[in-house]
Amino acid sequence: MTTTLRAFLASGVLVVSAFTGSAGAVSAQAEKAAAGSITSITLTKTNADVKRIAEYWSPAKLKQAQNNNPATPEVKPSDGSKASSAPVSPTPTGTASGGTAVKAVTYSGSKASSPVVSPVLPTKKQPSNSNLPRTVGKVFFKIGDKEYWCSASAVASKNRHLVATAGHCAFDPKRNRNADYWIFIPGYDQGKTPYGIYVGHSLNLHENFTAQGDYDYDYAFVTVHDGFVWKPGKSPNTYQMEPVGSLEDNVGGQGLMVNRGVGLSVFAFGYPAAPNIDGSKPYDGQRMLWCDGRTYQTKAPTRLVEMGISLGCTFTGGASGGPWLIYYDPRQGVGYLNGVNSFAWDTDTDKKYDRISSPYFIQSTYVVYEYADRQRAF
Repeated sequence: MTTTLRAFLASGVLVVSAFTGSAGAVSAQAEKAAAGSITSITLTKTNADVKRIAEYWSPAKLKQAQNNNPATPEVKPSDGSKASSAPVSPTPTGTASGGTAVKAVTYSGSKASSPVVSPVLPTKKQPSNSNLPRTVGKVFFKIGDKEYWCSASAVASKNRHLVATAGHCAFDPKRNRNADYWIFIPGYDQGKTPYGIYVGHSLNLHENFTAQGDYDYDYAFVTVHDGFVWKPGKSPNTYQMEPVGSLEDNVGGQGLMVNRGVGLSVFAFGYPAAPNIDGSKPYDGQRMLWCDGRTYQTKAPTRLVEMGISLGCTFTGGASGGPWLIYYDPRQGVGYLNGVNSFAWDTDTDKKYDRISSPYFIQSTYVVYEYADRQRAF
């Protein structure tokens, strides 16, 4: 849709100044986030746009898309150097080696440095044979002419249509291109769409990610339209769209907490599928999986990460964008979003991933969330 930041203002992308408060628990390292911008990209302007994207992801296309490549974190080139998507291998110290407004406007978030959004349960009681969170699912999208997928989760919001995922599941900083034909399928399981398909309306990211490829801001909040399911049509081998209502009504939404520090007990969810560095492929991306443990502070200079957090986990590519939940209640399937899967690490250099990292959620994260919550799909 757009290829350069300069082109954003001419092509329907809103850049919004966001002046935030204290970053809280790791404030000394989070000072660089004290002021920033929001990049908001509108994907659908008319019902025809929604229909076009929905029809693109036909039942046959979705079945084929199971074999697509998961999106991988790319590094933005600097000074003309070649970008790399190579895996991160820490040094012994633990750091890494290797819509359519056309003007910028001031936008301020909540004055509270640690705002809390409470989780919401679905209003529609649907049967489920799993104790995994129904808010979590897969996103499918295109960047340029290539198709990709990631993991994501519904998050509680006033607009009842909000999804949280990784920034690189909505924007490729290496190519300066946003995702398009973006859909979310909560509860995805071996190709099934039990709670519907939701077409993306707007992508909302921190500009430090879109402009600099800074993975301290590798998160996105995406507004979506009401969902639908494909039902057999009246003629053989045809399908028609049947509406299912709002995302939050069907699956609920995870809460949100920022500035909570490190050392927290967290559950990470996602759909890993990509191979390890040695070529082994322990996952197929068809089922939701989870890891749990306590978080550690993490740095990765090659991706500009100064205040990241990480978790011992063998997730591979495909889990990107899946939620990190604290205070998780497995009986209800809800907790508080406190991170998203960003990229994998091989800390013992055995060519198998053993750790996953997330951006540390700070006040700037909440500002992007709050701005996204104000977007309304028509």
